[in-house]
Amino acid sequence: MKTLSIDVRRAEPQDARAISEAHRQAWTQAYAGLIPYKPLTQMLERRGETWWRKATRGPATLLVLDVADQVAGYATIGLNRARALPYDGEVYEIYLRPEFQGIGLGRRLFGESRRLLKSLGCEGLVVWCLEDSEHAARFFRRHGGVDLAEGMEDFGGTQLRKIGFVWP
Repeated sequence: MKTLSIDVRRAEPQDARAISEAHRQAWTQAYAGLIPYKPLTQMLERRGETWWRKATRGPATLLVLDVADQVAGYATIGLNRARALPYDGEVYEIYLRPEFQGIGLGRRLFGESRRLLKSLGCEGLVVWCLEDSEHAARFFRRHGGVDLAEGMEDFGGTQLRKIGFVWP
């Protein structure tokens, strides 16, 4: 009998290509039809392997979900950027490759992200998602998030509403 290894760990520079591919697949699935084609394509092209290699050394913490030595997803976390909200931590991004969604791995990555922020002294956290991204909004509500804030995000001249979910 084989044992399947599932681990959440800090990303390393050699993960850059796999993170780039996970990002491309997850964003294409999540945002095609929500974000206009040209801005979405530009964002995907901008975040290639070189961008992700730099991100592994950046100010935000980049975590990967490793399933049997394959990057199945990633999360970036750090300090809350929305000063008006009284929460210390923020999950900037959390995405899984489509074939790894719906089987509890997102819950695991999100849980580890929350635990790490708490261990770093962050009290409470915020996560933003597009209002029309029903899959993301459902995920955050199901995991205890309360939609407490809203804002707008610009994508090539198209304004899309975003929701801020919080965990005190």
